Amino acid sequence: MGSSTTRHVLTAAAAVILAASAVGGTAAAQATGGNSRPVASPDPGVHHETDTALADAFNAVDRNTAWQQTSKLKLNFPTYHTEGIAYSQDHIFLSAVQITEPTVKYPAPQGGYDRTAGKGVGHLFVMDKAGNLQKDIILGEGDMYHPGGIDFDGTNVWVPVAQYRPNSSAIIYKVDAATLDVHKQFEVQDHFGGIVLDKQTGHLVGNTWGSRRFAEWDLQGKELATWENPNYFIDYQDCQYVPNAKMLCAGVTNLPQTPAAGGTAATYELGGMAMIDLKSHEVAREVPFQKWSTAGHVATRNPFKMTADGGHLTMTVAPDNGEEGNGTEILTYEADVAPRR
Repeated sequence: MGSSTTRHVLTAAAAVILAASAVGGTAAAQATGGNSRPVASPDPGVHHETDTALADAFNAVDRNTAWQQTSKLKLNFPTYHTEGIAYSQDHIFLSAVQITEPTVKYPAPQGGYDRTAGKGVGHLFVMDKAGNLQKDIILGEGDMYHPGGIDFDGTNVWVPVAQYRPNSSAIIYKVDAATLDVHKQFEVQDHFGGIVLDKQTGHLVGNTWGSRRFAEWDLQGKELATWENPNYFIDYQDCQYVPNAKMLCAGVTNLPQTPAAGGTAATYELGGMAMIDLKSHEVAREVPFQKWSTAGHVATRNPFKMTADGGHLTMTVAPDNGEEGNGTEILTYEADVAPRR
């Protein structure tokens, strides 16, 4: 039996065991599609700093990499507008924002803001590995109700919850992945929509609205560094820490269409991924990604995580909102590359 076949058999068997042993959730998820199975368990948090498999493999990804969708997991509970995804040993975590009053752009900036605060509810959904909802953790305070991209460090899930407007403010939360206890770590100025824990330094690194700026803090919230993002390829939506001292992000940029396709009134979603070096603050590698969801969104639009088994890459994404297309589906893509050190 080939290594690819063996990998799929083992993944499917593990998923069956997890699904059978899962303790009841408030709603269930069903796998759909011809070769569907519960999502594999990307778990970057348990790797040691010497494990550079993902960085090495991603350095071999290019525009010609043959990504194949290998599973689709439909979530059968209200997911609203999905933002970030993370995996622990026992759970899938999915952040989302429920909008109850949309923001409205001002004719001219007011009080340093370009729009109203709007209203909403921040959610961190906790699922078993089969996608069954186990807990809905509500996060946020006042105008800060918008969770962003999230990451698991091996013990905790880090979640930024910001105002739904740029140049605003955010709360950084730490959620124990085993007990699900929530700790408000600190507040920061500006909208931060993504975060990772750099395991080499023990510091947190976050990216702002549109990923125009990065900041580094200690665990008490003291800002240690900040730098501008010179790259305008995509806006990073969800990121993960990658040994050694790297940050792998995915996202989207909405570009205007040609006049025949609607011009500036229509948009084209350019998706992609980027590896940022947390020491030099440079983009080490970036690659476009143009696979599409049921609702027609580019796959890297919001939640994203990736793992590597040698030269075999597995990516999970969840680009569709709960009310779009077939609802939120966690999509798995896989590809083989020749890793580069």
